[in-house]
Amino acid sequence: MSNRGSRPYSRIMVTREEILVLGLTAGVVGSLVGGLMLGLGFIAVSEGVHMGWLLVLPAAPAGGGLGYLLARKLAAKIG
Repeated sequence: MSNRGSRPYSRIMVTREEILVLGLTAGVVGSLVGGLMLGLGFIAVSEGVHMGWLLVLPAAPAGGGLGYLLARKLAAKIG
């Protein structure tokens, strides 16, 4: 058995740079994916292809979901 004491509790801190990069990446990727889905879906609907609604309706959640996945990746790095 070892008589070593427990190590002091220390967690890895997230830097401002990582938070800034997360926000910018989530915003850019979310906007591109959501905007592309929205644009293509509305073009299809305006041409009379009602299957375009399958692109329009999930456009915002798909863009936000990418930001959520990026945030979870950063959170996994911490803990």
